[in-house]
This record gives sequence, C-alpha cells and structure tokens, in this order.
Amino acid sequence: MQETLERAELSMKKAVEHFKKDLAAIRTGRASPALLEKVMVDYYGVPTPVNQLATITAPEPRLLVIQPWDRSIINEIEKAILKSDLGLTPNNDGQVIRLILPQLTQERREELVRVARKRAEEARVAIRNIRREANDELKEKQKKENVSEDEIKRLQGEVQKLTEKYIKEVDNLLAAKEKEIMEV
Repeated sequence: MQETLERAELSMKKAVEHFKKDLAAIRTGRASPALLEKVMVDYYGVPTPVNQLATITAPEPRLLVIQPWDRSIINEIEKAILKSDLGLTPNNDGQVIRLILPQLTQERREELVRVARKRAEEARVAIRNIRREANDELKEKQKKENVSEDEIKRLQGEVQKLTEKYIKEVDNLLAAKEKEIMEV
C-alpha cells in the first residue's frame, strides 16, 4: 500500500519537473540557453538538440551566442532556429550564430502568459490523473488483499494531500513565471 503512495509521489514529482522544463523554454525578456533546448538540428540525418552540437552562452541579457563544435553544421543550426517557433532570426558570421532577442510587446507578453497557463493546466491534469490511478490501485488492493475500508480511506486522503501539494507547487511556479514574463 505504501508502495502505491511512493510511486504516485514520484510520478507527481516528475510531472512538476517536466512543467519546470516547459516553463524554462518559454521566452521572457532575458536570454537563456534553455530557450534552445527543444530546437532540433538535422545532424547527418539524425535530429539532435542544438545544445549537444554547440556551446550556448548568454553574454548579454538579450543576446544568445551559439558556437558549434563542428563549423560545417552552422547552416543546419541556423535552419533549425528559423523553423522553430521561437520567432528569432539568427545572425551567422561563419564562426558563431548570434540570436538577438527583441523587446517583448505587451501583446506578446500576454500570449506567453496564456501559453504558460496552458502548460500549467496540462501539469495539473497529469497530477490529477496520477491521483486517479493511485486511488484505483488502492481499491484493487482492497478487493484482493482484504484491507479495511478505513485504511483505504486514510491512504486516499494521503494521496489527496500529495495531489494538493504538487498542484500548489505548479501554481507557485506559474505565478513566478507570469511575474517574470510581465516584468518590463
């Protein structure tokens, strides 16, 4: 029974970690190498994340510099950035690629907040699904192992506490990201 609780908590932690990564990929006013985590480059026929092909630095608050280890793929990296949904235009000087992040408009900030809220809702749904699966598993064990109803109710209460804890964590992360996005 305790094993079910531990599995549920581990899954909920993973859902929150996934949400954190999603939030890191949402662009705010500052340049962050995490923006490029989901950009895939066609490296000799294999889709490869750009951060595995180059060093990505943020020397200034609104500038990213991508220095590929293999200069022959600089054009492929540039194409991948143009194809991505980042809306950035890379500047290539043959050695490095510079990405200048434009100042965000109020409209774009609101759009990014909507995207963050959508991802937060997806994380909450994932956590609730984990709760449902854990509760179903507990009910199954009650039937098979003849466990008392009071014990099952107590364990379901613990699952609910875990759910509330992780949903609150998602809400706190969302609030911090919204604040960061709306900061001028």
